[in-house]
This record gives sequence, structure tokens and C-alpha cells, in this order.
Amino acid sequence: MAAGTLYTYPDNWRAFKAQIAAQYSGARLKVASNPPAFTFGQTNRSPAFINNFPLGKVPAYQGDDGFCLFESNAIAHYLSNDALRGATPQAAAQVLQWVSFADSEIIPPASAWVFPTLGIMQFNKQATEQAKEDVKKVLTVLNQHLTTRTFLVGERVSLADITVACSMVWLFKQVLEPSFRQPYPNVTRWFVTCVNQPQFKAVLGEVKLCEKMAQFDAKKFAEMQPKKETPAKKEKAGKEAAKPQEKKEKKKEEKKPAPEEEMDDCDAVLAAEPKAKDPFAHLPKRGSIPTRTP
Repeated sequence: MAAGTLYTYPDNWRAFKAQIAAQYSGARLKVASNPPAFTFGQTNRSPAFINNFPLGKVPAYQGDDGFCLFESNAIAHYLSNDALRGATPQAAAQVLQWVSFADSEIIPPASAWVFPTLGIMQFNKQATEQAKEDVKKVLTVLNQHLTTRTFLVGERVSLADITVACSMVWLFKQVLEPSFRQPYPNVTRWFVTCVNQPQFKAVLGEVKLCEKMAQFDAKKFAEMQPKKETPAKKEKAGKEAAKPQEKKEKKKEEKKPAPEEEMDDCDAVLAAEPKAKDPFAHLPKRGSIPTRTP
């Protein structure tokens, strides 16, 4: 049985996939998400961490036997049992199908729609409207599939349900208000069933469905932008008067903001969101939303 440590920042929805899988399989999983065990932006930039996980991204898993894995879907798969992965070749392929579906069809529009409501991304009306249409297509596909099914693959929870449900948490918490989700009752029933399973609740806590669609908050967006450096003090007046052009150029250089630490969209969301008691109070570019660490 797998045993090891999952490195992540607090409340990372991608890490939840692995944690929930471990709840079902019985894998022994320690989560390092707070100092001193793990400090996001520091620990994952250290030479020792980069040596094991070259991209420096989280979640990242290190087994007690030294086995290392990055990419959240791979980690969740490794920590699962056969029942979660799919007991037959057909079931395993179907699980993989839905895991891929989450990454390619759900995460991109979910990010485009939800991130502006969190103040992480500038609002773009055209992009948001397109994202809403894409989400409707996703919900239509899922609703049809779940018409005669309780879960996505087989008669029990699988890694397909874990992955797709985690990828939709932001949608259900932020924007899928009752009127929007009304045409897709099978999806809502399935989602509520999943997040209320003991293994999900042990990781997610209570997941409250959105009552009113969140909107872009320009003030919050402005507050969450990186602050520019204060220009250094001007040189002595006499010197500057002698070199007016040099002074101008120097001022321009000083006003440039310091380079920010590189983060993908999901990392930015979770790092910036205020920590709440609800573990899902925060949602990653594929391989990271819309294109990062699946």
C-alpha cells in the first residue's frame, strides 16, 4: 500500500484529488502544506525540491520509499486502488476518458468564467459569455450521461467522479446559481452525492452550492494586483539639473515593478484567496488551469 507525503499549498483543489483517492484506497498520505514542512514559493524553489520535481510545481508526491511523482492526475491514480482506477480494461479506459474530459473541457471555461469573480483575472465580456456557453455544453453532456447512472463509471465512485467533481467545485460554489443549473438536474444530483460521501467530506468539508452568480469585482481585482515599487529617492537637485535626460530615464527605470514570482493561474488564485474554514473556499493552464498540472 502506498505511503508518502503530498506537498502542496493549503486548499489546492488539484491536491484534493489525491487526498480523496487516498481516503478510498487506504493509502497512508501525509499532507505538507504549511510551514515548516512546506512554504509555497520557497520550499518548491529549493534545490532539493527541484531535484525531485524539476518544474517546482505542486501538488508533488514523494513516497516513503523515495518514489517521486508530479502532475496531480498521476498522483491521484497512483494513490487509488483498482476499484477507483477501473477494474476492467474498458472501465479503466472510461475513467481515463473522464479525467481527460475534466482537463480539456471543464477547466478552461471554468477558469475563464470563475477567475474574474475571484478578482484574479480581468473581466472580458466576450470570453465570459463564451465560457458560459462552453460550460452549458459540458453540463449537457454530463446530464445526458447521468440520466440512468448514479456515477460516471460503474456503480461506485471512481477516479472519474473524483476528478470531474473537483474540477467543478469552483463552478458550483461561485457561479452555477439555481436557475443556471436547473436544466441539468442529473449533474447537480451527482455532484451533491459525490461531495457528501464520507471520503469526500473528510477532505473537502461542507461544500455549499452557489445561491447567486458571483460577478466581477473591479475593486477586488485592483486590490489583488501586484503593487509597484516606490521609485528610489531622487538624486541631489544639482546633479539632476545637470543631467535632465539622465534623470528622466532613471525615473522610468525605477518605476518598473519588480518581477513577480512566476505562478500559473490556479496557484495565483489559491495564493491570493483569503483562507476560509471551508476547504474549498478557493480553484491552476493545462497541466495547470487552463494549461498546467492536472
